[in-house]
Amino acid sequence: MEKQVVDGLREVFQSGRSRPLQYRKQQLRALHRLITEHQADIEQALKQDLNRNTYNTSLFELISIENDIKLAESDMADWAAPQPVKKNLNSALDDVYIKPEPLGVVLIIGTWNYPWAMILQPLVGAIAAGNAAVLKPSELSENSARLMKELLPLYLDKEMYQVVTGGVSETQELLKQRFDHILYTGSSVVGKLVMEAAAHHLTPVTLELGGKSPCYIDKNCDIAVACRRITWGKFANCGQTCIAPDYILCEPNLQDRIVEEIQKTLLEFYQKDPKSSPDYCRIINTRHFDRVLALMNECTIALGGESDRSQCYIAPTVLADVLPYFKIMQEEIFGPLLPIVTVNGLSEAIHFINAREKPLALYVFSSDKTVIKRMLAETTSGGVTVNDVLMHYTVNTLPFGGVGNSGMGRYHGRHTFDQLSHHRACLIKSFAMESLNDARYPPLTAARLRKAKFFMQHRLCSCNGMCVWAAITTILAIGLLVALIVVTAKMLF
Repeated sequence: MEKQVVDGLREVFQSGRSRPLQYRKQQLRALHRLITEHQADIEQALKQDLNRNTYNTSLFELISIENDIKLAESDMADWAAPQPVKKNLNSALDDVYIKPEPLGVVLIIGTWNYPWAMILQPLVGAIAAGNAAVLKPSELSENSARLMKELLPLYLDKEMYQVVTGGVSETQELLKQRFDHILYTGSSVVGKLVMEAAAHHLTPVTLELGGKSPCYIDKNCDIAVACRRITWGKFANCGQTCIAPDYILCEPNLQDRIVEEIQKTLLEFYQKDPKSSPDYCRIINTRHFDRVLALMNECTIALGGESDRSQCYIAPTVLADVLPYFKIMQEEIFGPLLPIVTVNGLSEAIHFINAREKPLALYVFSSDKTVIKRMLAETTSGGVTVNDVLMHYTVNTLPFGGVGNSGMGRYHGRHTFDQLSHHRACLIKSFAMESLNDARYPPLTAARLRKAKFFMQHRLCSCNGMCVWAAITTILAIGLLVALIVVTAKMLF
């Protein structure tokens, strides 16, 4: 079944259907209509999957998708246009440029925590780049997956874009097929399996994997504002966000103040009972509920800790005096637990971060520019936000992606287009002025090598036509000079 799907998409792609930009724009507009005309259905599916309300669905998924569609539609012609590059004297008269081309058939494997954004945002870039695509939504967000499979063929060209649903076996079967690119969002464990399967066909991959994203709170900052922003980013979607702050690093004398400010913010956001708050989501299923709950076993609960397995509910929870060897510090939490690890200042915080896998996101709160500069200069991460959390994700002109164990490749906006395009090197030469090529033809001599070196090492600016004309003038002058020397020599001798 999966082989037939992929082979069918490849046949239509190779017919050239998606080459015209107008076709791609039509598909993007159709995708936008799907979002706007079925927003209520999407919201209902996410209510069933994650207990997420209408406003959070728009804020965390639909607005970003719409923004990417609008950006791609308006800028696609520029993205797809040949990109001139700098020339040397040897290529001064040639057309030299990079031409973005569609890769072919791409596979997009989404995840369950943001089941629409993690599929449709990459799809926007795949469409803009002119690719066909197979979409594999997570089976854990089953209502969203079912709705996506139902709606997509009603709006998009079903001979170019198809949804495949199912569980592990269907995903494994898909990964046996040859794709031209695979974009996967999920855990590092599964990411390694995806990369292993892709290697069989030498298929390039983009892996968005997550990890433990640290959040350092410096003593020189507005603690109240910092905790308000951290509380929002950590407990949104019940902590099930790949770039949520995973743990807090701070000096010991700040810990109690941080707990106090988070407590105030939780009361403001979710009132006295988060369980009854329409803004507080649920864990996706009981398996993940049990995993998250078990992470608290060694910890001291400073706030929260309540749970209800029948509803997959875990209260927003802050854990104090967490030690580095605790189980909760050995894996990504992906739930509403916020450990606080104390460190003795900035240098120890930097050492703590660098001693672990490179995170997908890094957060630092400080009013001290020296602290910010050191944290940026002495650590690495997929992305970084200073004095806020999550917000770098919302800027679709910034690349979103991991580094090391948190992933590879990047997407969002033009970065998705570039990631899912082949950047073809093009040089178009005429048959004129063949004598200039003598320097590279046998029999080679020292004089010819000097001439070749001169023409190859002198670079021209591709964006200024005067440079090319200057090169032509130089070439002609050299030719005339050589001819004059030859004529003069003949006259004299």
